[in-house]
Amino acid sequence: MSFVERHGLWSAEQKEAAVRLRSMVEEHKLEVIRLSFPDQHGILRGKTLIASEALRCLESGCSITTTMFAKDTSHKTVFPVFTAGGGFGIPEMQGAADVLMIPDPSTFRILPWAPETGWVLCDVHFADGRPVPFATRNLYKKVLGDLGSRGYDFVAGLEVEFHIFNVENNRMKPEDAGQPGNPPEVSLLSHGYNYLTEQRYDQMEPVLEIIRRDVIALGLPLRSVEVEYGPSQCEFTFAPTVGLTPADSMVLFRSAVKQIAHRHGYHATFMCRPKIPNVVSSGWHLHQSIVSRANGANAFMPTEGTQPLSSFGQGYLAGLLTHARAATVFTTPTINGYKRYRSYSLAPDRAIWGRDNRGAMLRVLGGAGDSATRIENRVGEPAANPYLYMSSQILSGLDGVDRKLDPGPSADTPYETNADLLPKSLREATFALKEDPFFREKMGATMVDYYTHIKNAEIDRFQAEVSDWEQREYFEMF
Repeated sequence: MSFVERHGLWSAEQKEAAVRLRSMVEEHKLEVIRLSFPDQHGILRGKTLIASEALRCLESGCSITTTMFAKDTSHKTVFPVFTAGGGFGIPEMQGAADVLMIPDPSTFRILPWAPETGWVLCDVHFADGRPVPFATRNLYKKVLGDLGSRGYDFVAGLEVEFHIFNVENNRMKPEDAGQPGNPPEVSLLSHGYNYLTEQRYDQMEPVLEIIRRDVIALGLPLRSVEVEYGPSQCEFTFAPTVGLTPADSMVLFRSAVKQIAHRHGYHATFMCRPKIPNVVSSGWHLHQSIVSRANGANAFMPTEGTQPLSSFGQGYLAGLLTHARAATVFTTPTINGYKRYRSYSLAPDRAIWGRDNRGAMLRVLGGAGDSATRIENRVGEPAANPYLYMSSQILSGLDGVDRKLDPGPSADTPYETNADLLPKSLREATFALKEDPFFREKMGATMVDYYTHIKNAEIDRFQAEVSDWEQREYFEMF
């Protein structure tokens, strides 16, 4: 009996997908298959196996070291893995021990930019079948399972802004290596500020078309390709999908864009605000709704009246507001992302909602008779881990529903309305998470302490560095 069978890890649909996967490997004469899992940062890690070996591991799993879960954003190990419990308090993670990547065959794809290469997303389990608690896709699956037990599904549409640059110097000299290494020197593809003009789009079209073609070939539900406001900035939007799919699509999209761009001499970045003159911040707007499993009805849609949301939707909206500060470390997990929260911009600075108002954190769209009624959360940065971002939304929203919270009136002047301000820094966001007992209860203290430990390790490294600002401010004056 295989590992998958012994622990009941696949559904009937996944078993059928595994049969299709095997036939596709043979039909397309694939030579290698990449087994990947999304780590705590939403970055894909894994191994590339010869196709025959990958098929052999399909139901038995592929080993990978637990230190993958000990890395911060510089890929440095920030837990004492050779101490008791590996620094995690879990014996199975001591001594850089192995865990198993178990493929989810329903995610299998053939990569259009890599010859004879397949790709499959994995979940990570201990040898006894238990899911690794720090594997964020596992966490999101549990949240979705709890939502499903109520008779609902989560629906999300993605609007993702990012930058694409020409690479002028790859910075690949040995002295450029490090943790992290020196990033490439780049130049612009467009001067920007001509928002949604066809001329600017045509200027960027060569690379956008390469990416569009391969993203479509991957089967991602691409809806539009747009030129954003800033220099070399663009936005891709995706049709709403259900459950795991939007989160899986986000990690695959980011990885695909970076790989495709690199192969053609470009550098794509989902960093919120690159340190490049004149560029502007990028956001990730998450459109979300809850639908009934029984009949597909949108639980946010009011049946009558002038209210923008049903009573269920209003409670969900209020829950998002109530836990907004604590959830910010999931929606904006980098030090850089907090440079985006500025008053009187298209980014929020406080926890408020507005009816079709792009200055508000939560923009409510739709109304009675509109099956597309939804809440757009404009707080996220494009670097966010989608499994944590979406988990935080569902958990917060359902708390508002359960407690019948009131979101209050729409904020028509979002930057003047009295409301809780969003954290100004990752440090403040980390404190907000630790101080809110809600996420400790819903995600577990183990997960919250683990995640804040990693974030604090990044913050400590940042604060130990002397910045250009400090040098200019103090070096001559004092």
